[in-house]
Amino acid sequence: MNDQKNTKTGIRLFRRLMRRSFFLMLFWNIFSSQMACAADHKIGLSGKVIMGYQGWFGCPGDFEKNNSWQHWFLGSAQSNHFTVDLLPSVRGIKAEDLCDTGLRRPDNSPIQLFSSQNASVVATHFRWMQEHGIDGVAVQRFLTDLATPEKKRRNDNVVKNVQKAAEANGRVFYVTYDITGANPKTVTDDVRNDWHHLVDVLKITESPSYLLDRRKPVLQLWGFGFDNRPGEADEVAVLIGDLKSGRGDLQAVTLIGGVPTFWRTLSGDSKKDPTWADVYRSYDVISPWSVGRFSNDEEADAFVKRNVVPDIAETRRLGVGYMPVIFAGFSRYNLTVNYKRKEPTVLNKTPRNCGKFLWHQVSDLLDLHVDMLYAAMFDEVDEGTALFPAETRQDKLPVGASMVFLNQDGCSLPDDWYLRVTGKAAEYLRLHQPPPKNLDAVLKP
Repeated sequence: MNDQKNTKTGIRLFRRLMRRSFFLMLFWNIFSSQMACAADHKIGLSGKVIMGYQGWFGCPGDFEKNNSWQHWFLGSAQSNHFTVDLLPSVRGIKAEDLCDTGLRRPDNSPIQLFSSQNASVVATHFRWMQEHGIDGVAVQRFLTDLATPEKKRRNDNVVKNVQKAAEANGRVFYVTYDITGANPKTVTDDVRNDWHHLVDVLKITESPSYLLDRRKPVLQLWGFGFDNRPGEADEVAVLIGDLKSGRGDLQAVTLIGGVPTFWRTLSGDSKKDPTWADVYRSYDVISPWSVGRFSNDEEADAFVKRNVVPDIAETRRLGVGYMPVIFAGFSRYNLTVNYKRKEPTVLNKTPRNCGKFLWHQVSDLLDLHVDMLYAAMFDEVDEGTALFPAETRQDKLPVGASMVFLNQDGCSLPDDWYLRVTGKAAEYLRLHQPPPKNLDAVLKP
């Protein structure tokens, strides 16, 4: 009798242990899966939408001895001195983090802007990315801005802000060197020296948010090979080899080439020297520039047929990555007027068409099964490509200013509409699933 009782008690205990073990294993599997997903988010370009992040805006008194409205105005803060074509919506930024311009809207409310030197502002930008499901940024680093210690410290501060914000919001980042205007005699050595500085002094690649691909930190070189940019093919080839292999005590990287639109045919915006063909093909990932190369859906389709399809075929033949560029629209009226550039002055040159222009590009590219996208740009209001929240209505613009507003093409949009659209693009990209052609089927204001 006692043996039967002991047997039944033992069975009950065994069942309890099994149930507990089952739930423990279930919990562990879920936890491990979540941890793996979190880790995977920080590894690899595949499945990611990366936004360009200029981080170049400044207000008087924002950092050290700066006394200028950097990238907002040419000179003093006046409506006819703007060098941007979109006005950011700053409703999500703390009042104490804003800069008062002294300008007013028609209702007499103040026009306030921000500085990229403010860590709280950059943190807000990354919180927006997190809320909209956007993976992270390529923080732009212009070699021309590293020529003096003062400018270099200012740029270092932006990189530090980006690193902290990415870590706090679970986003990724990597550095893009833009060689526009760099010294032709020193441009390749300038890249080497600054990469040493970022890795050895600022130690940015030790950040858990610095993007890795193929077990190496990601780095981008933008501009080599353009017909109006510095750099000799032989010197650039050596630089690429050094960065990929880690020669000269450099941190070895997975290297993205921000290359001319016509890199494959050495025509159009590319230098024509045949040696550039091998230079372009030596990158780990090729990202041809497309901003301004088409202005409507029909032209976008023709661009895909003429450029993107053969580009994809060539990169697959080479076994390298392909990262096409998408953009919401284009306008650099104020920049052109105030800097007296010799080009047509057209406000809203490439209309956004309420987000449909951007979505059409996304649909075209995901139909071709591309697995990474570069979105130009998070904060580029100078040329009107910015994807961050912007003013939607004309009566919200400064009195006397000529600017683009989001509802301009007959819409009624929320100010964060383009983050929403980009977030949807990221969602479909992660699923490796072509989206519906019609934006209205995916997202409505």
